[in-house]
Amino acid sequence: MTTVLAAGTAKGVFLLTSDDSRSGFEVSSPMLEGEAIYSVGIDTRAGRRRIFAGGGSWHWGPQVRHTDDFGATWTQPRERAIAFPEGLDGDPSVAQVWQVQPSTDAEPDVVYAGVEPSALFRSEDGGETFELVEGLWNHPHRPEWTPGGGGKCLHTVHVDPRDPNRLDIAMSTGGHYRSDDRGSTWEARNKGIVMAFMPEGQQELEFGQCVHKIARDATSPDTFYLQHHWGIYRSDDSGDTWIDVGKGAGPDTGVPSDFGFPVVTHPTRAGTAYVIPLQSDGFRVTPEGRCRVYRTSDSGKSWEALTEGLPQTDAHLTVLRDGFCTDAMSPAGLYFGTRTGQIFGSNDDGDSWSLLAENLPPVLSVRAAQVD
Repeated sequence: MTTVLAAGTAKGVFLLTSDDSRSGFEVSSPMLEGEAIYSVGIDTRAGRRRIFAGGGSWHWGPQVRHTDDFGATWTQPRERAIAFPEGLDGDPSVAQVWQVQPSTDAEPDVVYAGVEPSALFRSEDGGETFELVEGLWNHPHRPEWTPGGGGKCLHTVHVDPRDPNRLDIAMSTGGHYRSDDRGSTWEARNKGIVMAFMPEGQQELEFGQCVHKIARDATSPDTFYLQHHWGIYRSDDSGDTWIDVGKGAGPDTGVPSDFGFPVVTHPTRAGTAYVIPLQSDGFRVTPEGRCRVYRTSDSGKSWEALTEGLPQTDAHLTVLRDGFCTDAMSPAGLYFGTRTGQIFGSNDDGDSWSLLAENLPPVLSVRAAQVD
């Protein structure tokens, strides 16, 4: 087996490969050079070795392309593969592809793409072509969704491993929405999320939350973790309600800040999640110049700092919402990339870390998988 780490950067895609030990990675030359790759995905269903890149074609604009040979060749679409159908009010266009997410093994040819402006597309042919999920686009809340700092981006897609008809998405600044009928209808699920940055009386709303990322517990599919603009939350009822698990934020307990972008969960261990806090929304770097990954092993009741191998002085780093991921091995591999071009990895559940690559363009997204 080969461990593959796909890194989308502001100037192309880089692939990092290793054997099962994950103790050393070979870094490829840049691919899709010069393109900003905001999303990458890896599809190993049905024996595939497919790597997706959501970037920009010079001719067609934002697109989803893929390679089946570790980047030796990439698809070059002959027409716009992901675009809004003609005749929609306002004549919208895809500004950016923020998420590429294969469905479950039950749907081996289905791939989802979340885009800006706040829309979801589905492919039924392995990512060759995409069609708009009209149920979300026609949602009555859509006219009131407003851009976050990164735009009106639908940045997270989860397909329930028990039922591919159940979908969870997150967007800035619409919040978390769920569909139980494969996208035909959607309901906002943001109860309990507090928007501390809003005026009093407007802090708890049905929708409009600036959700940065959500992650599903691997062993309890009804449990999610959520990183908000300010706040870390957990839901044990598929997102119907959320509870704050970052209230211990501070120098002595919990996390030093509950502001951040990514959250990931352990691939096999229940109640285990990871966040990378940033100092504040005004100073989006690791607090105190220390690069720390925080892990909870008890569903958010407590958090521990993981620092071995990470820089602890003058490390003013930024990790974006899709810049952190896990693989599926045991012990788990964890990987994150920074806006200053470093990629760090751990092959022991996060207990220790090493620098896998440096001097890359700003890292926007990372994904890992084991392939034959």
